[in-house]
Amino acid sequence: MSAPLLPKVVLTRASLPSPLLRQAHEAKLINLIAYDDSSEGASRDWLLLNARDAHALVVFLSDTIDAELIDQAGPQLKVVSTMSVGVDHIDVGLLHERGIKIGYTPTVLNEAVAELSLNLALMSTRNFSRALSVVAKGEWGSHPWTPLAFCGPSLRGKTIGFYGFGAIAQSIVLLLPPFHPRTILYTTSRPTPFDPSLSDDRWKVLRNGGWQYVAEMRTKAKMPEIEIRNVPDLHELASQVDVLFVMASLNPSTKHAINAEVLSKMRPDAHLINTSRGPLVDTSALAGALRQNKIAGAGLDVLEGEPNIPASHPLLAEDVRDRVVLLPHIGSATNEARRAMADWAARNALGGLGVSKEEHGQNNGEKWTMPAEYGA
Repeated sequence: MSAPLLPKVVLTRASLPSPLLRQAHEAKLINLIAYDDSSEGASRDWLLLNARDAHALVVFLSDTIDAELIDQAGPQLKVVSTMSVGVDHIDVGLLHERGIKIGYTPTVLNEAVAELSLNLALMSTRNFSRALSVVAKGEWGSHPWTPLAFCGPSLRGKTIGFYGFGAIAQSIVLLLPPFHPRTILYTTSRPTPFDPSLSDDRWKVLRNGGWQYVAEMRTKAKMPEIEIRNVPDLHELASQVDVLFVMASLNPSTKHAINAEVLSKMRPDAHLINTSRGPLVDTSALAGALRQNKIAGAGLDVLEGEPNIPASHPLLAEDVRDRVVLLPHIGSATNEARRAMADWAARNALGGLGVSKEEHGQNNGEKWTMPAEYGA
């Protein structure tokens, strides 16, 4: 009797920080083909070659999943699992059309991205780029000291705005009370008044995160209440905020939503923070707004055209860069978040194939199962 056919799983980075795929391979439940990415990710040619006859693809934002690749894989492809929240690199419509499951990894990175977003707001408002540049250039000792040198605004008493108010934006809100903002404003694609009772499912992050508890503690400490209010119009929102967090999802209607017109509505001392997707912000318009002092600064973890950002980029120009904090898309880069994302991506791939790992208690071992179609 011939050995059973094992489902082929192609992984474009062997460094995926999860043992689950390797364990399934060692248990002879899948045939894992992984690219050794000790230096860089899998090339397009490698992916096209190895995707042939694959049952599952485990990929990353750097991998383009389009018709060419899906055709190369063949009709037996059942699932594409990506270690990311965004699926901009995947032709979602085509996969739905062909009945191929899509796995992604939301929610587990909410706290990590929220932490970085708040960090960027603090770094931008407190002029970190300029201060770090002075030290890095050896100019600290020669830089003239004045009472207001390097000073920037505190978040206390300020109005914080959100373009997009999903799970990550609400996770940022939970971090804000110790900084004593006065008002939190938001706009979404479906204007919805804030529900103070948090009974609406849209506010489940705030409810599960204990916003009511936070409110009660502020009352006991006789601290001012933080108002949360919906402002349906983005232009109006931009005109009212001291810090604007860009947290919307990217689609054709939101590309370049933060354009020259929106930026012109912002206050000259306002700051823009983007940790969602680079193309939400018109880069040229942002560079112009900074150069013309229409806004005070920007903190960016994502940028249009990333990761190919040359030193000649408009936001790295000498007359702008001291007011921009630019990071290389590290929003989810905590050990805990990345490992959780990796586990979820692996489980999505295995689950799409019907392969599962069943836990039987902490000290009672583990058991793998797979569907009969693969000859378990």
